Amino acid sequence: MPTKDVLLVGLGAVGTIYAYILQCSKLARVTAVARSNYDVVNAKGMHIRSKKYGTQESWKPYRLVSSVAEAADRPYSYVVLTTKAIPEVIKTPRVLEPLLSRPYTESHPQPTYVLLQNGLGVERDLYHSIKVLNQGEPKIISTVVWIGTNLMERNVVSHTDFDRITIGMYRHGDHLTTTHSPEEYAILTDFGTMLEAGGSEVTIVTEIQRKKFAKTFWNVAFSSFSTLTGSSPTAMFRPPPKEGQSYSPYIAPQTATIVEKNTVPVLRAILQEMVTLGRALGYADDEDGLPSSLVDSTISRTAELHRNPAHTALPSMLLDAQNGLPIEVEVILGEVVRMAKEMGVDVPRIETLYALLAIIQNQTLGGFR
Repeated sequence: MPTKDVLLVGLGAVGTIYAYILQCSKLARVTAVARSNYDVVNAKGMHIRSKKYGTQESWKPYRLVSSVAEAADRPYSYVVLTTKAIPEVIKTPRVLEPLLSRPYTESHPQPTYVLLQNGLGVERDLYHSIKVLNQGEPKIISTVVWIGTNLMERNVVSHTDFDRITIGMYRHGDHLTTTHSPEEYAILTDFGTMLEAGGSEVTIVTEIQRKKFAKTFWNVAFSSFSTLTGSSPTAMFRPPPKEGQSYSPYIAPQTATIVEKNTVPVLRAILQEMVTLGRALGYADDEDGLPSSLVDSTISRTAELHRNPAHTALPSMLLDAQNGLPIEVEVILGEVVRMAKEMGVDVPRIETLYALLAIIQNQTLGGFR
């Protein structure tokens, strides 16, 4: 395969790991946009501490720039967006504006955009902005990313031993077609091959929205609870330390029964609201759709992971709230509530979580701490 130019926007934790993966594939020349951390990365590089990829000191991509405008000097096969989707702060077309306006659109064809973003409906604004350019049907790859990574300092990234990504083509207004066109398959295979060659684990699916909906299961319940309580799910599932051990948080013996009989059932009811909405959207009760077993499996897998004393990663929504950064409330909770209203499905528990998290967002954006 020939080497292709790839633009990656957002050199945070997720962006750094995937820029590294793409560069390691030797199939991509990666231009990375480092916005808030450009100066330190340009001077010292990124320091990657990964259990999977090892320690990489002072790593840099093929080309480092400080803005999308600076990067808009050549055509790209793929533009990978790893910034968080927070449309009430800035919409995706605004982030990518130099690629969606003249003189770029007069000189270069539109690339395939790859959105490594949590949430639902994150593709919509970008789709409409590309559509009005009259360069054919927009090509957008949507994804579900499972990765354990945090930005420890502005140029220091920690990464666990896994990164898994599911990719599929975005089809505007269509979440039920489950077959690829030849063009869709070629695009997904090409990009997936890059990621696999770089060491990542890739799954290509014929319909991505149901996978994103299933990923949102976890965030709706556990990211919300963690952010509202200021504690990771370990507080609900990890047993107290034994003699000679020291860690926190954990579930106290005095409240263990209360949590088991009250908190966990509420989590289950929240996830059941998601299943009810999924059925209204047309997702069947099977592995290719939205299995009802996802309720129990989401809770059991989370409990198993967070019982481990070695598990220290925090949900990104909680981490953002603790650092006074905007949270992904609209694309996760808000979008689910809007979808439910459109489908006539009652989701009172999710509406409550949305209302409470909207206040946290308000305090952050209003400068109140």
